[in-house]
Amino acid sequence: MEKVSMQDLNRLSPGDFKTAAKLPLVLVLDNVRSGLNVGSIFRTADAFALRQVVLCGITAQPPHREILKTALGSTESVDWSYYHTAAEAIRQLKLDGYLVYAVEQTRQKIWLQNFAPMPDSHYALVLGNEVDGVDDQALALCDGVLEIPQFGTKHSLNVAVAAGIVTWEIARKILYPA
Repeated sequence: MEKVSMQDLNRLSPGDFKTAAKLPLVLVLDNVRSGLNVGSIFRTADAFALRQVVLCGITAQPPHREILKTALGSTESVDWSYYHTAAEAIRQLKLDGYLVYAVEQTRQKIWLQNFAPMPDSHYALVLGNEVDGVDDQALALCDGVLEIPQFGTKHSLNVAVAAGIVTWEIARKILYPA
């Protein structure tokens, strides 16, 4: 097997990426404490051409050393904004027409594999703090909760890993509907 070269991948320049069509999906980071996780989430947002990453609360903002270490330049291609709280961000996203779902473990949830995005809808996914999850005030404003099934002994996934899983699953369903 031969690996594909960087040239063969034919990736967009950051400038061309800015003007390219985007997936109708936004990631909202609610008090994510690790800049390394934030940078990894920016990479995911770039990989799937997401509309935006919204940083809230204590979540570090570019150009933060840890973000830049894992983002590998994606903070330059992906649009981002900052809000003091995730609740503020959710209120604004709803005014902008987004359906907002928390990625969390609650009694009332939709298993990720059962979630069916509606055509022509815009979605925002709220990902929470590495220890405390999504803030209760933010959670109360969400239109629903998506949960990633897990089968091992641990009770959670790293927030950057969770972001990658939910982003791919929703992107797959939007781009390649059954």
